[in-house]
Amino acid sequence: MARRRPLSSVLPRAFAHLDLSRQKRLGAPEIIYGAGKTSSQIAAIIRKLRSASQPALATRVDPKKAQHLRRLFPKAKYYPAAQAFILQSNRPRSATHPSLQVAICAAGTSDHPVAEEAFVTLQFLGHRPTRFYDIGVAGLHRTIQHLDDLRKHHALIVVAGMEAALPSVLGGLIGTPLIAVPTSVGYGTHLKGITALLGMLNSCAPGVTVVNIDNGFGAAYSVHRLSISLNLLPRSKK
Repeated sequence: MARRRPLSSVLPRAFAHLDLSRQKRLGAPEIIYGAGKTSSQIAAIIRKLRSASQPALATRVDPKKAQHLRRLFPKAKYYPAAQAFILQSNRPRSATHPSLQVAICAAGTSDHPVAEEAFVTLQFLGHRPTRFYDIGVAGLHRTIQHLDDLRKHHALIVVAGMEAALPSVLGGLIGTPLIAVPTSVGYGTHLKGITALLGMLNSCAPGVTVVNIDNGFGAAYSVHRLSISLNLLPRSKK
């Protein structure tokens, strides 16, 4: 009778085929989307990443799953506002791309969870985010007073719900790359973020990039791709 393999070695093959070469291609390992996965499945994937000396980031991890994961990985850190779970690698990470200064702008307090997902993801990817929260256009003076500081950053991630006017305002005043994130914050005809999404897609400010509803992670990774492209550009000879 054949011996059974340990459950930990079977689980990854049963439900996940990890892309362990993504670290080399994109400067970051495969990220775990925690929603829809059990804590046991997330743990098995983290172990697989650890065995390859890669750090692990799991997004959309609710507090109950995080509690179980913390018992398994006591050195990991959970960010409740972002619902992100991070376990760093045992091996120091070498920089494969420039570390960008990124402004995370949230229109209102209700947008904070999505903004925090972007913030934590950027830190995990080796960038330097700064928070600018509660600067929505309902109090335009709050927006304007931060313009000089915002212009000092390499890129902006702008998170807004309701009518989502903030990306258009900042996109018309600041020339750096701007990634807009619509949130599912709002009443009735907000349609769970569809109104904000359409508003951003139809922005009259040129060059505003828009990601999916509530996708703070996607916005952060878009900025990360910019840093990868900067590293690939030929350097001018002096």
